[in-house]
Amino acid sequence: MKKIVLNLSLVTLFLTGCSATESKFEKNEDISWRYIKDLPTPKGFEKQHGVAGPLAGNIGEYVIVAGGANFPYKSVLEGGQKVVYSDLYLMKQTKNGLDLVKHTKLPKEIGYGTTISTEKGIYYIGGTYQTGVSNEVLFITLNKEKNDIEVKTIGKLPFDYHSGVAALYEDNIYIVTGKQEGKNSKNFYKYNLSTGKTTELKMFPGTERSQSVGQVLNNGKENLLYVFGGGTGVAFADGYAYNFAQNTWEKVKDVEINGKEISVLGASSVKLDSNQMLVIGGFNKEIWDDANLKLGSLKGEALKKYKQEYFTKDPQDFNWNKDMLVYDARNNTWRSIGEVPFMAPCGEGLVKIGDTIYSINGEIKPGVRSERIYEGKIIQN
Repeated sequence: MKKIVLNLSLVTLFLTGCSATESKFEKNEDISWRYIKDLPTPKGFEKQHGVAGPLAGNIGEYVIVAGGANFPYKSVLEGGQKVVYSDLYLMKQTKNGLDLVKHTKLPKEIGYGTTISTEKGIYYIGGTYQTGVSNEVLFITLNKEKNDIEVKTIGKLPFDYHSGVAALYEDNIYIVTGKQEGKNSKNFYKYNLSTGKTTELKMFPGTERSQSVGQVLNNGKENLLYVFGGGTGVAFADGYAYNFAQNTWEKVKDVEINGKEISVLGASSVKLDSNQMLVIGGFNKEIWDDANLKLGSLKGEALKKYKQEYFTKDPQDFNWNKDMLVYDARNNTWRSIGEVPFMAPCGEGLVKIGDTIYSINGEIKPGVRSERIYEGKIIQN
């Protein structure tokens, strides 16, 4: 049973689960969301239009958001140019939300790479520039005074990469799917942080794809790398798990609630605990598949008419996934813990610090981003 309580700035979602386990995220699942601020305006601009595909991570209580892309001059329909940013925002978690510590710039713009947060710093793998694609592995740390950041290139991959899954396990970063050398891929590699060596692993068993979600989770016996969804010209909802010790893949539960598959193409994920991951967002499969087909096949006036209708729709008409989806590796199950009380984002930054989750910007319809940052509090019952 779901109860929605509305307050001026706060929307609280209550959803009672079915079973009691060791995880606090199963018996009584509550996330209380509130809007806390807009992402600051990038340097040289008068307005923050919101970004998709930003670097978004944390080092302790400090949240770092950088890069990402939007269309600041003209809409997609008008042929607007996508701009990738180099702005970096260092923010500190406070009881009021996130306070800006410093707004600076990276040496180069970045977007659509993969962020991995650790206690010591943030790894950022690949990504796009304004022109070109990165093959770099960056490491971002705080200075001693914790009022500025340091960015180092610690290695390079033998291929360029963006919009895939990258996860840290022991001393290796595992990189799978995404755009590799400009194409949707199913290639799988590990990059060793000590040696800088890249090793090719057992190929991903699903169709080549990009914009999947994935995390390292424990299934009650061992740690596995779980990868779900993504897409090409069509959206997928399938799931697979990689065994580190055996270098093998196995099929796991597709993203499915009450018998209905849900696309998580373009969604973002965070670990709730060692066994579970939370996924927010995802393009609607039927609309995504149909749009890709028509945008790629229609010509002349028919294409012009379709673009006009498609790109002028309201965000809610795209029916992107609003369910907060939780995958439990122990039971190999998916469940919804309610809906986000804001427009469903794709390509958002999603950061978890303790019992707090930050949803940062993201696309809310094709070509349009949100500038808003939302804070979700995990409620203890």
